[in-house]
Formats: sequence, structure tokens, C-alpha cells
Amino acid sequence: MAADASAPTLATRFKRPSLISTFGLLFVALLLFWLAVNAVKAPSEFMTIFLIGITTGCVYALVALGYTLVYGILELINFAHGDVFMLGGMFAITMGTHFFGLKHGMGIVTVPIVIATLLLTLLACGLLNATIEFVAYRPLRGAPRLAPLITAIGVSFIIENVGLAWKGPNYITAPSVFPQSQIFSFYGIAYEWDKLIVVCITVPVLLTLLYLVQKTRQGKAMRATAQDKEAAAIMGINVNRTISFTFLIAGALAGAAGLLYSLYVTTVRFDQGFQLGLIAFTAAVFGGIGNLPGAVLGAILIGCIQAFNEGLSWHAPGSDWTEAIVFTILILILVFRPEGLLGERTPEGG
Repeated sequence: MAADASAPTLATRFKRPSLISTFGLLFVALLLFWLAVNAVKAPSEFMTIFLIGITTGCVYALVALGYTLVYGILELINFAHGDVFMLGGMFAITMGTHFFGLKHGMGIVTVPIVIATLLLTLLACGLLNATIEFVAYRPLRGAPRLAPLITAIGVSFIIENVGLAWKGPNYITAPSVFPQSQIFSFYGIAYEWDKLIVVCITVPVLLTLLYLVQKTRQGKAMRATAQDKEAAAIMGINVNRTISFTFLIAGALAGAAGLLYSLYVTTVRFDQGFQLGLIAFTAAVFGGIGNLPGAVLGAILIGCIQAFNEGLSWHAPGSDWTEAIVFTILILILVFRPEGLLGERTPEGG
């Protein structure tokens, strides 16, 4: 009887790859071949574009981590998260230029102004996100999953219209305060200060988040709540406060991304949160939704894919196809590996 029971398991384990899996491997092989040809053809241009992709991926990582934190603890896709990022960018530009008088050419005075603006943006977006959870999501915690999902989409449109009413339909522009001079140029590979500053701000934020989640008392409460809310409550953890704290941290990450994006790209518009939020969500799914290192890895890969598509000249589709390529990747990941690159496959309860 035992041998009969194990037979299907062995057959499943050693079954032949399906046609769809073979197609996926072929697609990845063709993509790697295309990148290799570009790297051989113009190595300096390839590396410069690769560094741009890492910089873009760092901004995506901050937003993707917010999606991952919320999903990990509530299994909720907070579609309003990208719009919190958008408001963070608008708030950072408004606070920096109108309140602190931030402008191009201020020199070393720029540093404390950017730090102060960053802290205020973190606080504002964190409180906004926690308020959204308290008002829109907490009353629906026991409802079917479709209800909070629809609510999240509704909140996204509300925030988007708040941005439209606040700043209008046109782009708002931030002063170009990050120095754009080259740090180094090695065999034609150029890297500028404005890109390094983005990475230097992003990396400490990501490391602080990992320390918070893995080493602190509040982080342990977050992980316990994510595993089993009822058991966490029995052990004395305030579940509501823990979830609100998670939304606070996620909103702060969106605010940090908004400030970096506004000062690096220097333009923000009311509808950019929806677009970039979906790309960051794709990055979170790509790396493994609910997995913090996976979200960072997925964001870096998406940033590099975007940079290669928009920067490489050898048969690249161009910037008009960036979103189509990103969402094609999302579909392929959901088909071939729905748990993501670093996620773990878990059985569905039922």
C-alpha cells in the first residue's frame, strides 16, 4: 500500500517538462542571447545602461517593499500604494521648494534641506497610509477578499483625484539639485553623482527595514501577525496596532521613493502613481510577493529590463513598449512560477 501511495509522487517529481515550460526556457535563452550580443557589441554602453537600470530599480524597490509588507501581513494588494508614492513626490517638491526654498546651485546647503524634506515626507506618507488602513481596510477585515480589493482600487482613484485637484493635470517640476557630474569614467563607462545619491539613500533605507523586520520586537510582532493573526492575539500582540504600523512603514517607503523620484527625474504628475505602482507591484510578484529580498531583486531586474529596452540600440523595441514588456513578464511569472523567484510555493487553504 505504501509503495502504491508513493508512485504518483515519484511520477509527478520526475515528469517531463511541458511544452509551456520549454517555451519559457526558450524565451529566457533568447533574452540572454540578445543581452550578450549587446554586451559584446558595445560593452561600455551596455554597462552604463546597466548602472542606470540599477538606479531605477532602487526606486522601484522602495515602492515594491510597501506592496510586499502589506501583502505579507494581510494578503491584500494595496493598489492605492502607488498613489501614495505620487503624493509623496508632490509633497516633497512642494515642501522643498516653497517651505525650504530648495533650488538649483545651493551647494552644501542642499544636503540638510533634502534630509529634512525626506523626514517630513516619510512622516506624511506614513500617516496617510496608516489612515487609509484605519478608514478603508480595517472595517472590511472580515469581509470576502474581493471587498477590500475593490476598496483599494477606489482609494487609488480618490488619491489620484486629490493630486489632480491639488496640482492640476500638468507635470510639476522639481529643481535639479543632484549634481550630474561624473564620478568616474572607466573605459567609456560613465556614472554620475545623481545616480549614486539615489543608491546611497535607498540602500540604508532597505537595510534599516530588514533590521526592523528581522531583529526588533515590533518586527517579530509583524511576522507573527503575518503567520497567524488569532494566535498572535492570544500571545498578547496587538494585531490592529501591528497592522497599522505595517501600513505606516509601507507609506514611509512610498514617501522615500516619491522624494527620490521627484529629485532624480525632476517631474511628477497626478497619474504617475498608478503607472509606477503597477510596475513596482510587478517587481514584487517577480521576486516573490511577501518576500523582502525578493521584492528588491525583482525591482532591480525590472529596472534593468526597462533600461535595456529603452537604452540599447540593437533591435530594442523602445520606450513605447516598456509597459507591455513589464506586464508580459508579470503574465509569464504568474504562469511559470507564481510564487516568484525567491518565494515559496504554499498550498491553498480550503
